[in-house]
Formats: sequence, C-alpha cells, structure tokens
Amino acid sequence: MLEDSLPTVFFLDIGNVLLTNGWDHNLRSQTAEKFGIDINELNERHHLTYDTYEEGKLSLDTYLDRVVFYKTRPFTKDEFKQYILDQTRTFPKMIQLMHELRQRYKLRIGAVSNEGRELMQYRIKKFDLEAFIDFFIGSCFVHVRKPDLDIYRLALDVAQVDPHNVVYVDDRAMFVEIAGSLGIRGIVHKGFDTTKAALAEMGFVLDG
Repeated sequence: MLEDSLPTVFFLDIGNVLLTNGWDHNLRSQTAEKFGIDINELNERHHLTYDTYEEGKLSLDTYLDRVVFYKTRPFTKDEFKQYILDQTRTFPKMIQLMHELRQRYKLRIGAVSNEGRELMQYRIKKFDLEAFIDFFIGSCFVHVRKPDLDIYRLALDVAQVDPHNVVYVDDRAMFVEIAGSLGIRGIVHKGFDTTKAALAEMGFVLDG
C-alpha cells in the first residue's frame, strides 16, 4: 500500500492496549483479597451497576457506595479508590509505537474506550495520554458504551473522517467486528509484536 493511501486516523482502546485495564475482573479479585471483601458479592453488585457508571451516569463515589460501602468497612473510600488507581501500568512499547507512527505519518489518534469518568481522567493525566491522543471518546463522556454502534459513529463525526481512513485497535474481537460493519479497518490487539506486524501489513513501516 502506498503511504499516501494509508489510513489517516487511528482509534485506540486504552485498557489492555496502552494501559492495563482500569477495573477488570482480575483487579477486582486482587482488590477484594487486599481489603478482605467477598469477591462473589462484589462481582454480583458490580455487574448490576457498573455499566451505568461507565456511561457517565454515576460518580465513582456513588458506584462504590452501591458495590462496596453499602455497609461499614474497616477502611476508607479514599484508601480503596487510591489502591485501584495505583494498580494501572503502561505498555511502554505500544505507547512508543503510537508516538512514532503519529510523528512519521502525521496521524490523528483518538481513544475509543469504555471507562468511568474518574478512572479515565486520572489515567489520561497520570500517563500523559494527551501527548499523542488528540481526542477522547470515552463512554463516560458520551454516555454510550461499546459495542453500541453509536460510539463509533460519534468518533467518526468528531474526527470528520470516512470509515475507510480509520484503523481501530482493540483487544476485544467483537468490538473490532462491530466497528468493521461501518467500514472501519480493525486490528484485534493480542500484543505489541502482532499489532505492529498487522500495521506493517497495512503499509505502516517503522525502523527497528
């Protein structure tokens, strides 16, 4: 593929692509063990209300009131929140790859992510995602979650780009398939090496 015909915009998931997930089942299990909470009870209450939090219709405090602090605990809400925030880690090679691609190919990059407001805002600032991501289509900001097609339509509108000019990288195959129904080319992210190879097949080439 010629460089002048390459896609001009990337849509990126954040969790498990650029950073570890913000509040997934593994972190819930780890946190429950840390604070001595019944994990089955935590998960049951979580699944009943977390979608509402991710859609920006609840604050993190209200979510935690429903899921953890509906009864007296021997720890504070601030301690609990800080522990969750402190567990995020980066995938440095993926972040560096996006920096390099953006610079070489003059790309615009947007995040398309399901995440609660407080978690997403913290992670954006803490890990300086604004240094290479131009716009953030977070479920908490737009009140629509993946896999709803409207979140991809909205991202296309914000970017003012045709679907065929977009590459979408997400670790969830179903999300990639659904975005593909709009004509967006996708990569199911399984790791740095496979994603870099998939981008090279599209014509994105970097040294090293």
